[in-house]
Amino acid sequence: MTSIGTPLLWTLFTVFVLIALAIDFLALNRQGSHTVGMREATIWSILWVAVSFLFVGWLWWYLGGTAPDPLSRDLANAKALEFITGYLVEKALAVDNIFVFLMIFTYFAVPAAFQKRVLMIGILGALVLRAIMILIGAWLITQFHWIMYVFGAFLLFTGIKMWWAAGQEPDLGNNPALRWINRHMKISPNYDGEKFFTIDNGVKMATPLFVVILLIGIVDVVFAVDSIPAIFAITTDPFIVLTSNVFAILGLRAMYFLLAGMHERFHLLSYGLAIILGFIGIKMLLIDIYKIPIAWSLGFTITTLVVTMLLSLKIPPRHGKTGTAFPFAPKPEGGSAGER
Repeated sequence: MTSIGTPLLWTLFTVFVLIALAIDFLALNRQGSHTVGMREATIWSILWVAVSFLFVGWLWWYLGGTAPDPLSRDLANAKALEFITGYLVEKALAVDNIFVFLMIFTYFAVPAAFQKRVLMIGILGALVLRAIMILIGAWLITQFHWIMYVFGAFLLFTGIKMWWAAGQEPDLGNNPALRWINRHMKISPNYDGEKFFTIDNGVKMATPLFVVILLIGIVDVVFAVDSIPAIFAITTDPFIVLTSNVFAILGLRAMYFLLAGMHERFHLLSYGLAIILGFIGIKMLLIDIYKIPIAWSLGFTITTLVVTMLLSLKIPPRHGKTGTAFPFAPKPEGGSAGER
């Protein structure tokens, strides 16, 4: 498997990510617990998107986008297009993450001031998890070419499953992971600031915030299983796969606060994501028969997202039934169980 990832490129990318995370953590600590407003979320969202495109612009230049050598220009153009397509696909799939995060926060009545730190921890976990899964995926594809067909069939199946599930109200109360956590852990009925553990009546218990962190970690695993094969359908270059994933994830927290209030407005987006996953799955299944150009994949992805978002604004949502309430009804600060 060929890759443009030289030791210098990997080093520069790693340093950049560490600096970006350090700045994000510093800003988080200085601001403390607070509710993120639309203005702040918009600024950070624009900033992360701008940084992502600055990176791909620099990469294009570094690979010879302005060089007189046609081979260098072709390589630079191809890798830049792969990055942008992969970035948009991962960004689009991340929207589904956001809506699930919103469901979890709403279900557990997580105070708005605590959500920012929870998402930061979730993003760190997602970065580590995806790096590991990408390395495993790259090794599998190198050793077993037929794994591409497995990925393709899985994405096609996932797309069909997502289509049928779209529009249905998820029931988090019947989630197996949540039921297991509730059976095996002592959980306090109340929040204790941003603490993950507290003492309740002399007994050490996990706070509802800790349960939220665990569930978000599980969501990261589930969505990584979908998104990692999707990016390998666009490119098998580990450097492009990892960088496009990381840049998409780095802006996830800001995008959450930007879109959290719009989930009803873009209620048809899940159908669009299902179509994109199905298209990518078919692309992987046809890889040895016909290679669909990257530009077509990019155009299809953008068109599908735009159409489903516009249709969401035209067609009113259908309101389904809500899930069952959490058994111990957490409160932001104090309060007795069951008083929600």
